[in-house]
Amino acid sequence: MRYDPFLYRYPSRRNVVYASRGMTATTDPLAAEAGVDILKKGGNAIDAAIAAAAVLTVVEPMSNGLGSDAFAIIWREGKLYGINACGPAPISYGIDAFRKRGMEKIPAYGWGASTIPGAPGMWAELSSRMGRLKLSDTLAPAIEYARGGFAVPVNISRLWKRTVKAFAGLRGKVHAGWFETFCPDGRAPEPGEIFKLREMSLTLEAIAETGAKSFYSGETAQKIIGFSRETGGFFSEEDFASFSPEWVEPVSVHYKGFDVWEMPPNGQGIVALMALGMLRGFDFSGHDDPAAIHRQIEAIKMSFADAKRYVADPRFAKIPVDEMLSGEYLARRAAGMKKDAALYSHGNPYSGGTVYLCAADREGNMISYIQSNFRGTGAAVVPPGTGVSLNNRALCFEFDPEHPNALEGGKRPYNTIIPGFITKGGDPIGPFGVMGAYMQPQGHLQVVMNCVDFEMNPQEALDAPRWQWTGDMDVSFEPGFNEGVIQKLERMGHSASIAVDPFEFGRGEIIWKTGHGTFAGATEPRADGCVSAW
Repeated sequence: MRYDPFLYRYPSRRNVVYASRGMTATTDPLAAEAGVDILKKGGNAIDAAIAAAAVLTVVEPMSNGLGSDAFAIIWREGKLYGINACGPAPISYGIDAFRKRGMEKIPAYGWGASTIPGAPGMWAELSSRMGRLKLSDTLAPAIEYARGGFAVPVNISRLWKRTVKAFAGLRGKVHAGWFETFCPDGRAPEPGEIFKLREMSLTLEAIAETGAKSFYSGETAQKIIGFSRETGGFFSEEDFASFSPEWVEPVSVHYKGFDVWEMPPNGQGIVALMALGMLRGFDFSGHDDPAAIHRQIEAIKMSFADAKRYVADPRFAKIPVDEMLSGEYLARRAAGMKKDAALYSHGNPYSGGTVYLCAADREGNMISYIQSNFRGTGAAVVPPGTGVSLNNRALCFEFDPEHPNALEGGKRPYNTIIPGFITKGGDPIGPFGVMGAYMQPQGHLQVVMNCVDFEMNPQEALDAPRWQWTGDMDVSFEPGFNEGVIQKLERMGHSASIAVDPFEFGRGEIIWKTGHGTFAGATEPRADGCVSAW
């Protein structure tokens, strides 16, 4: 049978998926099914999320990997928990250190782009503190797919081809391991082609057997650090051995009867919360209301202006989170919103892009989870014998010694990945997320408003065409957006364009708890996503 797996000439409809015992929603069917299989074996939602996250490092290697950082928000026993597994910069990093090597900016690839991987440490911490099964049980599906192979999904094949093209000019020993691991035949795999990651399977096995100790102080750590030293990198034993995820308190704003929760800085979830806080005093007629879209865009601009000025690692800088989310400050910012498109500087709040997944179980546990290598597959560095694709999260630092988010050793950068969660009256509604670098808070804002203001079901809320502010007056719109609305926004001063690439607008999942005690799940056609129900 001959056909083009990249061509879809007609819209495809997805329905909301319901389940009574448990559910996982991810960007890949294999990961979603792995999560539900873990639930059926006696695991809880946290175990299911670990299993799904590990599978995603294998089957979506152009989005994340064993070198990823990660965040999660968990509802368990009537309380929300946050966990930050964003690894810090190596201790030897620094603006002066980079300049001594002739670097006047942070490189996109190679040594100088990576922070310490956090995802394996996240899995081990979640498993030991909140899981029910052994880590070896939850990582078993990922190990099997890495060793035995998996059929490459359509969108991942497209991203793979794009990455191979982007990396074509990279040369030298530093990058050789990436090509040997992900491009052994000199090309990206086609949709449906079987691909294996044997070295990655061995690293996953070691993580499973040692509770990730092998990754941070054992054989895998030594392979990564040894390759770093051999090829002029920055990593040291202390960098890896000193890492551990941090448990934090999520932050929230009240929006029209609901509490929307995000991770605190160094994450950028505060952007979505601030924008919602600025908009909660307005009434909007619908998704295609030009006034609603204009105010959304302006609120996002204001929120990013503040976040890019103040958000950093709270261990290194005082971040006025409470002030930035206060009703008084957000009302003051909303009052400064222009009737036409405008650019905004940051305010003064002081009072003195990834893969996303979610899971739920019948005991009431729910988790919103996200992990990423930042830009695609990351730094294009895979230390030999590991299958670990290192992230390029260091690009989120500022190369300005006076900035709160300045590049500095041992410091975590401004981080783009944000899991979301909604509660009402102290009860969980559920997890949600939209991945995609700086699109993420913009996607969170649009999805929350689709559900709360426009009363869309979770699938419709994800399917609805999106916009993305990309800087200055520039706003990119997804195909399918009402053309008349776009024309009105242009007359208001927005510089509009239509983007044909669906990856620009993020990929998301939702699980809501229903009034019947069941779960309603949704994922979207911008990804190869799947809701797996039990």
